[in-house]
Amino acid sequence: MHAGPRRHPARLIPALIATATVLTACGGGGGSTQAADKPETKVTVAPAGGGAAAKLGSDISVRADGGKLTSVEVKDDKGAKVDGQLAGDGASWKSDGKVKPKTTYTVQAKAKSTGGKESSASSTFTTEAADKVNKLTNQPGNGDKVGTGMPISILFDNSVAKDQRAEIEKALKVTTQPKVEGAWGWVKDWSGKDRIDWRPKTYWPSGTKVSVKGGLSGINSGKGGWFARDYDFDFSIGVDHKAVIDVPAHTLTMYENGKPVGTITGSAGSPADPTRGGIHTVRSKNAAETMKSETIGFGNQWSLDSKWVTHLTASGTFLHSAPWNQSLGVVNNSHGCFGMSTSDAKRIYDFLPIGSTVEVKGTTSTKKTDVGNGLEVWQENWQQWQQRSALK
Repeated sequence: MHAGPRRHPARLIPALIATATVLTACGGGGGSTQAADKPETKVTVAPAGGGAAAKLGSDISVRADGGKLTSVEVKDDKGAKVDGQLAGDGASWKSDGKVKPKTTYTVQAKAKSTGGKESSASSTFTTEAADKVNKLTNQPGNGDKVGTGMPISILFDNSVAKDQRAEIEKALKVTTQPKVEGAWGWVKDWSGKDRIDWRPKTYWPSGTKVSVKGGLSGINSGKGGWFARDYDFDFSIGVDHKAVIDVPAHTLTMYENGKPVGTITGSAGSPADPTRGGIHTVRSKNAAETMKSETIGFGNQWSLDSKWVTHLTASGTFLHSAPWNQSLGVVNNSHGCFGMSTSDAKRIYDFLPIGSTVEVKGTTSTKKTDVGNGLEVWQENWQQWQQRSALK
């Protein structure tokens, strides 16, 4: 029987292989063409490197045109990382603060296009030098434990222009544990320098932990110069110790957590020089001090050695030993201070930490104590204090 020519299966294999190759090539070739059609992301860094010194007051920014940034790393010439924020669409990044004077920065950025292509850019630039640098001194110091009336007080070396204060105030951040309501207020210090204080609405709760961060580097303070660094310090609040002076009764009563724990007698200011009223804050202390009349406007009338001196106002309202006074607890005859025996002065000195409050009641003084005359933030009520903010 004639079956016709035999078809060998092997003859079909080359044709199948060729067909598969064509399909693969068709699929792969189409993908490559699409990728080639997608341009790379253009990454731009500002300030750009290689040119003139970057202007002070500038931000550092990175932009990805045609894609999204996948990483941005910025460091200064000391190796410190510069933090920043990525925009919601991922196409741009901006530093949290301004560039510092006379500093070299290195920027490394990477991006990816919508088609998946990766690209990168880098920039190294140096900033201008500042004609003048403004610095600050903070109180409390880092790691201090202070009283429940203590403000955060920042004293500037040079003046701060009024039109720059809002930006500076916004750069100062206070974090507390537990949360405590408070506000910044601008003050003219007794020394004549500009100052900004932060006080809680009411006294601090004992045990509060406080962190202050000042992202000031690169901010212009006006004619006072530029800030060249950031500031960061922490402190905590100790036991609630306060004192109340009753002028007519010639007494000072100590309070712990709101309860009286002891009363001593002494002499407040005379009718001619009455002790300043209101709520004072302990600003500093000296174990021994020579008290001179000329420092408080009385000429060369006296120079007396005193021990255990607790300073309230910068103008000279103190708590101190007065062994020369034979009328302690009987007559108010000082020049505005509250004098007492040496042993009682030591007791008060030990009891009241820096930042605790001393309220003076019953005085005939009508003088208003300025907030800058020491740490006198409690001389004003909360509404008055809030008016001192540059952000109001």
